[in-house]
Amino acid sequence: MESKHFLQKFSTDTRCLWNRDEIRQAVRDNLDKITKCRTPLLGAEVYASDTEVRTFCHTCKSRFCPSCGHRATLLWQREQWYALPDVRYSEICFTMPNVLWPFFRRDRQLLSDVAALGASVIRRWVHARYGVVPLILVIPHTFGRRLNFHPHLHILVSAGGLNKGENRWVDFKHFDKYALMYWWRFAVSKYLGELLKVRAIPTDWSGAKLDETLEKQRKRKWNIHIKRFSSKWHFLRYAGRYLRRPPIAEHRFISVTDREVEFWANDLRLKAWVRIKVSVEEFLSLLTQHVPEHYVHGIRYFGLLSPAGKHRLSTALFVLLGQERRLRPKRLPWAKSIERDFGHNPLIDRHGQLMRWVGRKSATSAGKA
Repeated sequence: MESKHFLQKFSTDTRCLWNRDEIRQAVRDNLDKITKCRTPLLGAEVYASDTEVRTFCHTCKSRFCPSCGHRATLLWQREQWYALPDVRYSEICFTMPNVLWPFFRRDRQLLSDVAALGASVIRRWVHARYGVVPLILVIPHTFGRRLNFHPHLHILVSAGGLNKGENRWVDFKHFDKYALMYWWRFAVSKYLGELLKVRAIPTDWSGAKLDETLEKQRKRKWNIHIKRFSSKWHFLRYAGRYLRRPPIAEHRFISVTDREVEFWANDLRLKAWVRIKVSVEEFLSLLTQHVPEHYVHGIRYFGLLSPAGKHRLSTALFVLLGQERRLRPKRLPWAKSIERDFGHNPLIDRHGQLMRWVGRKSATSAGKA
């Protein structure tokens, strides 16, 4: 099996395993899109020059597709480069104890709620400590290094904020790791405790055991990590690693057979790359648990980056920083985008002539053909 198109071929070969009623609809829809990506089943555009005719099949646009996700990430980075001010940024990774992970796996609405919760913790702590409102971008993440379900948040926050009372930008460098851990731990424990009172979270545990577990987790240390960036481009490159992509890169696969899948995984305890071998059914289960639900945002914006904050304060923010506000760039045509990102123009034929659009093949006609 070719590693370059592994997920597409794997999804096609295992259709009988995932195309069933008991599988989440979001999983079936995303894997179905991947199987049709860059094939006539999604339709195609026809271009021609004086000497050559080429047909370009449509892409699936799924966030779980390696190629489509990669291109969407590049477009997002380009837009954010123009939209974000040139200030220093930091990343704060909020994790939680593994005994709480099953809650978020069974009730995926919690993943959306906890993203807002993490942003609220950062915003409130920064305001209490420095009296400012920062720029906050939250990327919820569900997968660990072994494809296990490990919900956590990558929160990208500016190392400075707007003091609305004095109308000035205030820089700061220090984030108190232990204070943020206490605030984060209290917020998640309180949220889950209150949620249990109003509705049942799908779990095999009894109510008494849930209360006991939450009480125990309130007393232990939770891991958080803080990373500082030297520039805005460093910040955008780091964020791009966690956006719109499947949980495993295709170059990590070692071998794939009809029965087993073997891939590389980075073991932090051993500080080495190790081989993981699982059955095809188990790998499919590991993979599909990370497929997001429909209409769930992969990126959440808060603080000065929230829709309301950006609309009201964006112009004033650039003025206070002494920077020129850049207009949002126009979306590049697909051929220009491919030429910029991959170094070749697909509309140039073998003789160096530019091909022109001449027609379209619909998905229906392509399927019949």
